[in-house]
Amino acid sequence: MKVILRQDVKGAGKKDEVVNVKDGYARNFLIPRGLAEVASAQNLNLARQRAKAEEHRQAIEVETAKDLAGRIRALTVTVKANTGEGGKLFGSITSKEIAEAFEDQHGIKLDRKKIVLDEPIKAIGESEVEVRLAGNVHATFRLVVEAQQ
Repeated sequence: MKVILRQDVKGAGKKDEVVNVKDGYARNFLIPRGLAEVASAQNLNLARQRAKAEEHRQAIEVETAKDLAGRIRALTVTVKANTGEGGKLFGSITSKEIAEAFEDQHGIKLDRKKIVLDEPIKAIGESEVEVRLAGNVHATFRLVVEAQQ
C-alpha cells in the first residue's frame, strides 16, 4: 500500500515521502497513530502543496537570515564579568549571556542554541563568536569581555 508519511518513521522513510509499505503495517500501525495517510490523488495534491509552501517558507527564512548576517558581522558585543587575579573570570561566559547582551545592546534577539562557542570563554579580551542562523547561513561578530567594576 502506498502511503504519505506525516513524520519521519524509522525503517520506512522521511516526512512527506510517498512510500510503499505492507498493508497491515499501514492499517494497523502507521495510519492509526497519525504517522501516515493513504496516498490518494487528493492527499498527493495536498502533500505537494505543503511541500511547496515549506520550500517557500525556507527560502524566505534563508533570505531573512542573510540580511541579518550582514548586520551582525559589523557589530561588537561587550560583556562584563567578575574577574580574579590575572584577568581570569570566575566561571565562563555562556551562550545565554552572549544572547542577552546582544539583545540588550543591539535589539537583535538571537537563539542561544545557535551561538557556537568552540571553547568556553574564561578570560578578559576579544574573541570571534559564530552564529548559525538558518540553513548554511553563518555570521561572526566580535565579543569583548571586560572586568566588572
